[in-house]
Amino acid sequence: MEQVPKESKGTILIVDDEMGPRESLRMILKPHYEVYTAADGKEALNTLRQTKIDVVTLDLKMPGLSGLDVLREIRKYHADVEVVIITAYGSPQNVKEANRFGARSFICKPFNSMELINYIHQLFERRSYSLKAKNQSKYNALMTRE
Repeated sequence: MEQVPKESKGTILIVDDEMGPRESLRMILKPHYEVYTAADGKEALNTLRQTKIDVVTLDLKMPGLSGLDVLREIRKYHADVEVVIITAYGSPQNVKEANRFGARSFICKPFNSMELINYIHQLFERRSYSLKAKNQSKYNALMTRE
């Protein structure tokens, strides 16, 4: 099993209305990433407006804005943010809807801590590669015009 290097950089926003799962995720991920938390969808969207976030872990069943509502808003304004749904409510309909709005994957509670850390690390690597390719593509297009 791959170990996540201690010097990993990146920001994660954990969105869960229940303090137990939210704090568990924060404690698991904090040694590797800069971690922000939100107790509801409105707080999550405010954090996304104010802070550069790379990855969001998102609970589905929350009062007020549901996780799917938050996911839709993230896609409108933060298309490059990776979103992972972490929920105890992984119905086929929820999975289909979340995939439609670009959630990277579904992780069911309870989860294995090491598997979660490794998965998040892989997301950061994929995101980094994707952003580099996107920037290279822009650079190549610019150079072709000149």
